[in-house]
Amino acid sequence: MTEQQHLSPEMLVPRMGEYLVKKGLVTAEDLQKALDYQQEEIAKGNTILLGQALVELKLIKRSQLDQAVTEQIIQLRSALQAANRTLERRVEERTAELQKALERVSELSQLKANFISNISHELRTPLTHIKGYLELLITGSLGKITEEQKHALQVSQQSTNRLEGLIEDLIMVSLASRGELSIKQEEVDIRRLVNLSVKSYGGKATERDVNLYAVVDEDVPFVQADSQKIAWVLGQLVDNGIKFTPANGSVVVSVTREGENLVIVSVTDTGIGIPSSKLEDIFEPFHQLDSSPTRRYGGTGLGLSLVRQIIEAHGSMLEVQSTEGRGSTFKFPLLAVPTPR
Repeated sequence: MTEQQHLSPEMLVPRMGEYLVKKGLVTAEDLQKALDYQQEEIAKGNTILLGQALVELKLIKRSQLDQAVTEQIIQLRSALQAANRTLERRVEERTAELQKALERVSELSQLKANFISNISHELRTPLTHIKGYLELLITGSLGKITEEQKHALQVSQQSTNRLEGLIEDLIMVSLASRGELSIKQEEVDIRRLVNLSVKSYGGKATERDVNLYAVVDEDVPFVQADSQKIAWVLGQLVDNGIKFTPANGSVVVSVTREGENLVIVSVTDTGIGIPSSKLEDIFEPFHQLDSSPTRRYGGTGLGLSLVRQIIEAHGSMLEVQSTEGRGSTFKFPLLAVPTPR
């Protein structure tokens, strides 16, 4: 077992030989003699530093070597301090730049939210007038119309209803981005909401030849939630499932009880699925996985973004499981209303 080598000042100083030659304390020939001597000793199994070799060969005095080592250490320490100051200054500058960029992003986000909110509210008034007059025309209050005219007006009415829904979504987005999305907690019959959602989208599912049904445990209790917003969430998830499921596929809404305190709500489809690398992208507002001009599936890209924000506003979490080409499952837990004992 070899004796442990003690740390010496010379070990801390790189390229000592060049420094000694530069200072005129040894010649290049003396340095080479010392290097050769060092290699000979190492070959014999002896550990020897260059400075020690120079001293043993009496090519330099120990006091001169110690002075040179001290000078080198001082220079290295000064260089290190200067480098640290430069690094600290750069970190401060970069931090300031990042802070400004963050403030700018926050400002732009606020401007976007304000714009969305303002334009959405401005669209409400003319849309209300359009809806009102369409209703008067369809009911014949403004005069008789033919069946063809009535059908055209009904199609227009459906479009205005869809437009109204989009405006409401935009308003909800602006509220969520400002942290103003309010949740009204109440006791909610989740079984009823699920069955209503399945019933509401039954026609669309039939048109696309998609099987839509609910599977609800019998012992599911009421949950603590915002009835209106959870109903909207269910509608979005069911609508998405139908949209991305091919003919003869299925969309299943299930509700199960988990323990005493939780109710798990999930919507599973056998649709096109989502690539694992794109799972987070689907929650970006206005983002479409297929953004090409010829994209097959419509939509604003707001739905899932709002779904997650509403679920998180409930103190819950939206989980996504998806396999490309085989379908997706969106599920979230809600707190059960305590059963009276």
